[in-house]
Amino acid sequence: MKQIILLEILVSFFCIGNAQEVANKQNEIIQIPAFPSKYVPARNIEIMLPPGYDPKETYDVLYMNDGQNVFPPGSSYTGVDWGVDSTVLSLLSQDKIRPLIVVAVWNTIHRGPEYIPSKPRSLQRKNKKHDLNKVNKSSDQYLKFLVKELKPFIDKYFRTKPGPEHNFIMGSSLGGLISLYAVCEYPKVWGGAACISTHWPAKNGAFLHYVKSNLPSPKNHKLYFDFGTEYTDAGYEPFQKKVDEMLMKKGYEKNENWTSLKFQGAEHNEKSWRERVNVPIEFLFGKESN
Repeated sequence: MKQIILLEILVSFFCIGNAQEVANKQNEIIQIPAFPSKYVPARNIEIMLPPGYDPKETYDVLYMNDGQNVFPPGSSYTGVDWGVDSTVLSLLSQDKIRPLIVVAVWNTIHRGPEYIPSKPRSLQRKNKKHDLNKVNKSSDQYLKFLVKELKPFIDKYFRTKPGPEHNFIMGSSLGGLISLYAVCEYPKVWGGAACISTHWPAKNGAFLHYVKSNLPSPKNHKLYFDFGTEYTDAGYEPFQKKVDEMLMKKGYEKNENWTSLKFQGAEHNEKSWRERVNVPIEFLFGKESN
């Protein structure tokens, strides 16, 4: 509790004194090390404010999983980051998107358990061979961290638009799975998700059973999916086609509140995701969708 109070004091001081200055520099990132949680292990958080951040205005927010890969290449797995900061600035300069705050949530050594959804239908069936009490629920705890701790914190200390229509979540690979899971579990919190190179084969594709029964309403949600054709991504298309059929049956309209794209030659790595991250950002935050 003392750690949280201290963190709030520090961020409050920062927001009052320096947020405008940092935003005007366009490429500096607010770093919060070891953000505490009662649900999951502490982790680093990085926050990018839009240029000209105005305390009198309010902004949309994009939450990104695997946060160490989002901005600085020095913390990325492969030394290649997504370049989200430069991409957002470019899209803003072209007047293609609304100003937004980007919150990069770092992963930990528990990435797998936290990012693999724990509620596919096959795991909900009660039988003698499966003890539901032993199901790994780390992903549910991770979502509670995002929804009950991190998002309220961001909404309190930064000028955000807190409604679901202004808050989206994005991730790649397993980060794509947990992003979709977040929207399905908390449709009143998230207005949509961008799932890049979604690792549908996890747990033998069991998550698809959950998706079929738990997609959020197409009336007030937007969903983006994509995949490449090389290496790990080469096996995703059959799974994505099944999900696309589910979306159509649910009432989603292609290129309106849902899109599913195939990037020929794209691989399963940060370099490929960096090259196309502008597409999901524009889909979710494009001015025409305001």
